Amino acid sequence: AIDLLMDFPSSYNEDSPTAASFKKAAPVLLVSQADIHQGQFIKLNRPTPVLHEVSENGYTNIASESSVVTSLSRLKVYPEIFQKDKAWPYAIKALAMYLGVEPELGPGFIRFGSHLTIPMDQFNNIYIDFPVLPPSSRFLSQTAGFSALNYLNLEGKDEEELYELSFPIKDRIVLLGDTSEVSHDWFDTPIGMVYGVEIIADVIQTMLKGAPLQPASVAQEAMVAMVLMVGMIVLGIIKHPTLRVLLAFLVICAWGFGVSVMYVKQGLVFSISYALLAAILSFMVINMRYYLQEMSQKKMIKGAFGQYLSPKVVDILVKDPSKLSLGGEERVMTAYFSDVAGFSTISEKLTPSELVLLLNEYLTAMCEIIARYDGTVDKFEGDAIIAFWGAPLDQPNHATLCCHAAAEMQQYMVQMRERLVKEGRAELRVRMGINSGRMVVGNMGSKQRMDYTIMGDAVNLAARLEGANKFYASDTMISDATYQLAKDDIDCRVLDTVRVIGKKEPVIIYQLLGKKGEVTGVLAELLVHYNAGLEQYRARKYQEAIGHFEKAVAVIPNDGPSKTYLERCNEYLINPPADDWDGVFVFTSKG
Repeated sequence: AIDLLMDFPSSYNEDSPTAASFKKAAPVLLVSQADIHQGQFIKLNRPTPVLHEVSENGYTNIASESSVVTSLSRLKVYPEIFQKDKAWPYAIKALAMYLGVEPELGPGFIRFGSHLTIPMDQFNNIYIDFPVLPPSSRFLSQTAGFSALNYLNLEGKDEEELYELSFPIKDRIVLLGDTSEVSHDWFDTPIGMVYGVEIIADVIQTMLKGAPLQPASVAQEAMVAMVLMVGMIVLGIIKHPTLRVLLAFLVICAWGFGVSVMYVKQGLVFSISYALLAAILSFMVINMRYYLQEMSQKKMIKGAFGQYLSPKVVDILVKDPSKLSLGGEERVMTAYFSDVAGFSTISEKLTPSELVLLLNEYLTAMCEIIARYDGTVDKFEGDAIIAFWGAPLDQPNHATLCCHAAAEMQQYMVQMRERLVKEGRAELRVRMGINSGRMVVGNMGSKQRMDYTIMGDAVNLAARLEGANKFYASDTMISDATYQLAKDDIDCRVLDTVRVIGKKEPVIIYQLLGKKGEVTGVLAELLVHYNAGLEQYRARKYQEAIGHFEKAVAVIPNDGPSKTYLERCNEYLINPPADDWDGVFVFTSKG
């Protein structure tokens, strides 16, 4: 069987001698080239008439395809070529000549008399079972030391040499092919680049073994694809994207191992494209579902929190929504309440447009400072602001952040008052109340309208402290709970130990004076006298206390807490408290 296309006459007039040699060496099989265009048979390019008359003929047209799992090649049989030219693929013709029978083409099979019946798939393909041999062991010239050149000239060889040459090829199918680089007769196969003549040999060997490789049935293909698809769908319960991708890869590897085992053990060839397409589409749908959920969640977070959280905090929540608890949860936080002193009186003196302009200017400035310190604005109630720290992000220093924000807001209000006075506008003074403790935070409200807000006794106390500033003419009042959490980062002075309405336990209250180290100059001098006066007051030495508080007022005439204690000491000189008084001042109103 000579795998050389001899479709042009020899330019050296060698066709006649070659034909004579073929006739003498019969049977000889030559090759034709089937011209196939877009799957349709066009014509058959046969050897020259001189050679065709003295030889048998078969056509070549190998369709090959590769896959990462079952890498397969196939030989396609074209019934139309057989019907028109009575021609068979080259390998089939070679095997038929070897067996001495005429092959029979049937629906889904080729029968070689009583010797062999070779099954084909629905597209008339025979799947090639390539032998796993190293390149150095595929040719007779490599294993026995013979090459085609040894057989081209037998003249002058004695009987022993002829026997030696005949031994490797006797009663076998001998294939001669061109392996030169100029022939370009090599193809990509599952075992690498293989010469065309090798593929013909592998097809013959495959048929001699009964064509053990068979395509999987439609039901088998569907079942394997369904198993893989279900595996991908099950991965939808895994929310972590990296883990989901890793497990998807492992599922595909397991599937690949399974079909490889069926290929080796049962000779079943699966088309990986269907199963992989099903897996990829399933995985894409799962990931698209998570993507849409994530986009919806991010949109919800931005819509729900963008108006009262700093952009930095919103970005963190968008990247990690797990930090957000949409239901109510209890945690230690810091609540902030503020209110403009005498706002009702101020509003009566302004037109509606002037009032809105002033209020917007004030609220905008305050909210910018709150956002700068990563606080959450809960709501506005007219001129009042309710905010908190410690949610939705965990902020271990929530008390410090709140106090620093409050100190900066009061500093801003000093500048704003000076500007408003110069412009002849109303002067604004803001009272602030701050408390830390356990409170409930989360989305609360009706199904139609929900707000991310805080609730609890600790929240109510912050509101009470805001109003209690009136009793001391102070601006920012914080509880002892807040002070204990932030004392290393803030400057304060003790205001009093009080009992607010609705509470039995007394509370130590402080006035926030600023960030740590900001108390200097006259304020520091005032605190020396104030603290001394407070010590005498607690010892019930009211006359001595009055002397210290008067010195404090002399330093800063409008210091509200010093004036408050002056009035209280003068009153206690006339009407001293009971002997069993515990030093706790009881608020009789909310402020």
